[in-house]
Amino acid sequence: MQGRYQGRMNFKMRKPGLVSNIALRRYRAARLALALSGALALAGCGMSETLQRGYVLPEGALEQIPVGASQEQVLIVLGTPSTVATVNGEAFYYISQKTERAAAFMPHEVIDQRVVAVYFDKDRRVDRWRITGSKTAGCSTSCPTPRRPAAWS
Repeated sequence: MQGRYQGRMNFKMRKPGLVSNIALRRYRAARLALALSGALALAGCGMSETLQRGYVLPEGALEQIPVGASQEQVLIVLGTPSTVATVNGEAFYYISQKTERAAAFMPHEVIDQRVVAVYFDKDRRVDRWRITGSKTAGCSTSCPTPRRPAAWS
């Protein structure tokens, strides 16, 4: 009879407290994982995200477009405009917007919005240009250029 039950009774006896040690380790690992994920979430809150949409005006680009410059020269220097107006003369508009948000779940807040307008005369030459927006390099609302001298007509 001893040989008959020998295979069935071949199991390991657990030490007292072993189950509680495994549960304690799992509990500690869960606490550590929770603490690390919380720390990562809080670290992400301190980082802000800035987005630039639309046209980015290159440094010194408007200085390359004097009054009387051709429309083709404007396209070469500034590129394709965001929109074109043909009412009361022709104009190119280059529109940009910069937004920022403190965290990924927060809405974007507009921190800078600009419109660079280049106006042309009937001969498709630059008549004037101006920058409007919330932040314009040293100008409160607009920076019109002087009109073309009469000698250029």
